[in-house]
Amino acid sequence: MSCKLQFAKLELTRFGLLFCVLCVLCGESYSAEIEHGVLIRQAPVYLAPDTQSQRLGNPLEPGTEVAIIERSSGGWVHIEPMNKSISGWIFDKGLVRVSTPNGSQIVFGAAANAESEAGRMRGTRGEAAANVAYRLYRMTEELFPNSPLAPEALYRAADVKWQIQRQDVMSRPSAKMQDPLMREQLDEELMRRVMKKYPGTKWDDLAAYHLIDNKLCGDWEGQAKCPVKEAEIYERYAADHPQSPVAAEALYRAATRHAALIDLYKTDEQPKKAEESKSRALLTTQRIISQYAQQGDWPARALALAMLVDQGIPTYGTVGIE
Repeated sequence: MSCKLQFAKLELTRFGLLFCVLCVLCGESYSAEIEHGVLIRQAPVYLAPDTQSQRLGNPLEPGTEVAIIERSSGGWVHIEPMNKSISGWIFDKGLVRVSTPNGSQIVFGAAANAESEAGRMRGTRGEAAANVAYRLYRMTEELFPNSPLAPEALYRAADVKWQIQRQDVMSRPSAKMQDPLMREQLDEELMRRVMKKYPGTKWDDLAAYHLIDNKLCGDWEGQAKCPVKEAEIYERYAADHPQSPVAAEALYRAATRHAALIDLYKTDEQPKKAEESKSRALLTTQRIISQYAQQGDWPARALALAMLVDQGIPTYGTVGIE
C-alpha cells in the first residue's frame, strides 16, 4: 500500500511538472504572437469598433506603445496600451508595427518633426511637443534595436529629456549657487545608458559632454576657483574624447575660462598667474584652430577670442564670449 501511494505521488508530481512546462510554453507562444507597435498620431480609444461606442479616457498620445490583440473589419484594431490599465479599439491609422516596412525611419522621422516643433514653440505646448519627441525616439530604439538609427534615437531621447530638465533646474534660484551640488542634479541615467550601450561612438562622446553640466558652477562670484575647475573639466573631456564632434567646443569653453582668469587674477593682484592664464588661453585657441579646423564655427570663435586676449581686452562677463 505504501509503495502504491508513493508511486501515485510520483506520477502526480510528474504530471504537475509537465503541466507547468506546458503552461510556460503556451505563455511564451501567446506572448510571441502579440504584435507591438507605436502610435505616431493622437488616437481616441473606443469600447467597441464603432465611433458611436463609448470613448475610454483621453486619446492616446503619439509615442504610446501598444500591444495589438486582434483586428476587426472596417480598419479597426483592438489594442492594449503599455503601462495603462485599459484596452479598447482604435482606427488602424498612424500605427507603426515592428513589421512595418521602414518602421524605424517612420518613427524616427515623426520624433524629429516633434522635436522641431518643440523648438518653435514656448510654454506648455513646446514642452508637450518635446515629450512626444522623447517618447518617439525611445520607441525607435526599443522597437527597432537593430536599426542603424537606434543609437542616435536613444541619444536624442536622452538629449530631449536632458534639455527639458535643464530648463527647469536652471530657472530656479539655486542655479545661481556657486557650488553645483547646491542645486538639483540633472538625471544622468539615460545619458549613461547611451554611453554603456554604444561605447566608442559619437553618441557616447556627446552623452559624456552633457554630463559636464552637473559639474559647472553657478555664479563664479568673482573667484578664480570655479573657472580653474571648469577649464580642467573641459580639457580633460577633450583629452578623453579627441574625436568627439564637440571636442573643439570643449576646448573653446576651456579657453574662455583661462581668458576670464586673466582679469580675475589681475584683480587679486596676482600678475604671474594672470600671465600664465593668458598663455594657456592662447595655446588652447591655437590648438582649436590647428586640430579642429572643420568643426563648425569654433575655430573662428577661437581666433576672435585670441585677438581679445592678445590685445589685453577683458573678457570676463563680456556678452557673446561664452
